[in-house]
Amino acid sequence: MLKILLVEDDELFRLGLSVRLQQETDLHIVAEAEDGETAVNLTNRHPLDLVLLDIGLPRMSGLEACYKIKSNHPKLAILALTSHSEPSLINRLIEVGIQGYCLKGIPAETLILAIRSVVAGASWWDSKATQEIQSAFTSPSNSILDALTEREREILTLMAQGKSNQEIAKMLYITSGTVRVHTHSMIQKLGVCDRTQAILLFQNLND
Repeated sequence: MLKILLVEDDELFRLGLSVRLQQETDLHIVAEAEDGETAVNLTNRHPLDLVLLDIGLPRMSGLEACYKIKSNHPKLAILALTSHSEPSLINRLIEVGIQGYCLKGIPAETLILAIRSVVAGASWWDSKATQEIQSAFTSPSNSILDALTEREREILTLMAQGKSNQEIAKMLYITSGTVRVHTHSMIQKLGVCDRTQAILLFQNLND
C-alpha cells in the first residue's frame, strides 16, 4: 500500500482526486493539506511514500514546501501536479530534486502510472517539462541522455546490448516490473515512441 500526502488548495479538485486515487487498491491517501506549511508539518508526522503536491499554494508556495520537505526527508518522493509550465519553474523544480511533474488535466490513469513510477524510483516529467530539460543542456550529444537518471542510462545501455527485461533485471538485482517502469520513464524523456527508438537514439548519440 502506497502512502500518499495529497496537497491541493482547491477543495473540490482535491476531493475528486482523493476519491479517484483511493479507488486503486494499492494507493492510500494518508493525509491532505491545502497549503504548503501544513504539508511540511504533515510530512514530519506521517510515514509516507509520496507527496502529490500542487505548486500554487497559499501561506507557503509549493516550491518552498518542496525545498523544506526535501531538506527534512531527502528520500521522500515528490510528484508536482500543477497548471503551470513556465521554464523557470520547471528548472527550479529540477534543482530541488523532485521526482516528477504532471500538468493538471492529464488522464487519471496517466497520473496513477506517474505515482507508481516515482515511488518505484523512476522519474516522470510532463512532455513540456521534458523539452525544457533537454534544451537546458548546451551539448547536443548530451542534451537528452543527461536528462536520464543513472539507473535509466544503465538500463538503456544494457538494452542497446540486446538484453531482455528479464536479463537486465537479473543483472541489476531488480524486478522486471521495475525495469519496465524505468523504460517507460526514459521513453518519455527521450521523446520517442518505444524501446526500439530509444535504443536507436542512444546508439546514434554514442557513435
